[in-house]
Amino acid sequence: MTDQIEWVALSVFIFFFALVTVMGFMAARWKSAAALAHLDEWGLGGRQFGIWITWFLIGGDFYTAYTVIAVPALVYAVGAYGFFALPYTVIVYPFVFTIMPVLWKVAHANGYVTAADVVHGTYRSRGLELAVAMTGMVATMPYIALQLVGMGVVIKAMGLSGEWPIVAAFIILALYTYSSGLRAPALIAFVKDIMIYIVVLTAVVIVPAQLGGYGAVFSAANDAFAAKGGATGLTLKPGQYLPYATLALGSALAAFMYPHTLTGVFAAKSADTIRKNAILLPAYTLLLGLIALLGYMAYAAHLKVATPNDVVPMLFRTLFPSWFAGFAFAAIAIGALVPAAVMSIGAANLFTRNVWKSYIDPEITHAGEASVAKIASLVVKVGALAFTLFLPVQYALDLQLLGGLWILQTFPALVFGLFTRWFRAEGLLLGWAAGILWGSWTAWGNGLKPLATVALGDFSYTFYVGLGALILNIAVAAIATVVIGTIAPKPDRAMARP
Repeated sequence: MTDQIEWVALSVFIFFFALVTVMGFMAARWKSAAALAHLDEWGLGGRQFGIWITWFLIGGDFYTAYTVIAVPALVYAVGAYGFFALPYTVIVYPFVFTIMPVLWKVAHANGYVTAADVVHGTYRSRGLELAVAMTGMVATMPYIALQLVGMGVVIKAMGLSGEWPIVAAFIILALYTYSSGLRAPALIAFVKDIMIYIVVLTAVVIVPAQLGGYGAVFSAANDAFAAKGGATGLTLKPGQYLPYATLALGSALAAFMYPHTLTGVFAAKSADTIRKNAILLPAYTLLLGLIALLGYMAYAAHLKVATPNDVVPMLFRTLFPSWFAGFAFAAIAIGALVPAAVMSIGAANLFTRNVWKSYIDPEITHAGEASVAKIASLVVKVGALAFTLFLPVQYALDLQLLGGLWILQTFPALVFGLFTRWFRAEGLLLGWAAGILWGSWTAWGNGLKPLATVALGDFSYTFYVGLGALILNIAVAAIATVVIGTIAPKPDRAMARP
């Protein structure tokens, strides 16, 4: 975007980055307990986060740096289709209100740290536990890599070249996450979200005012899409209704299956905290809608970008003074640190509890669990960094698509067991395998696109592959449960009920 360093923007960026770095290391003493060498303390912040901390933490790891970059980029590229993230977040919060307090009660009553812990406690199946754990870890890796991509875009916008700024940022992230655990991103999330709100609310007022108002913004975007032709536009075409709806529904069901969002849930101090957050979190949906509009504003500003991912940085560089551009870039970069930290912690918790403790050292102490999790979080971050540095960005995007499809296949094992014991572990494992294999094969055959088309008679239907895989998953699990139930009696299960 530029070969000249923007020194004013860079100075503001460094100031806020240094601020959150100090906060990250100080977080080790924030709300700390007497025994920090415990996975509950390092990986879940002591399970003591109240309404506001949980609100900022879940918002911080749900609305990421790549969200700020990618949603406007998608709207810029495909128009109304890019707004699928809005109904998706509208759907997800009633789900959180209904399901997550029940999950929290089960986890709290039994000392569970991960989704795989809950699954094992429900079904007493090591195979199903391992399937859920491995799915969570694999699905999280490209998500962390995409945070690096978002950070790299804004660093490039300030004129910095090479990979050393990203490497330096992630070394700092790795150190304070190792030291402070979940408390670090929870504390930093306060700063990150306040900055993002300031940036977005300022942009949606100032940018249209400079461009002639929202009428001019939508008119310019409409003219640009009309010139492109095809399926892009300010409104959906009739053939896009079903894929749009299934993509929103599937994404909503998958969102809180990820280790990082569940980590925020498990870290809350009560089920009531989760319910109140489900009521308050839609404020982020409003913010997301405003962020998406930046994609249309780019057309009114007549920006010329190499890729859609450059839209947001170019908009701030072009229409705002350098100091505010630096502030916006710092907000986006910090927006990468918070979710990346929580994601690495969530993946480390899975490895520690459901791989290391289950298969390598069943007698490990609480202090040993904390030590293993710290090292695992470092390995996860190093892996994500290597992924970003040595592989094309498209690989991370493709794997993120598959990651959403894969994590959705853990839904039946985790959620159904909270309300019914009818399903067999063997059936759920077969359903998980069917969903993973069919969904991956279908997505691969479609060029790693999220949508697939089936023909029924004279009609064809396009839908989200992940949701189709979930339907297959549930059908296989139900059939296998019936078949296996006629052959072998159901084992006794003794898990504390919520």
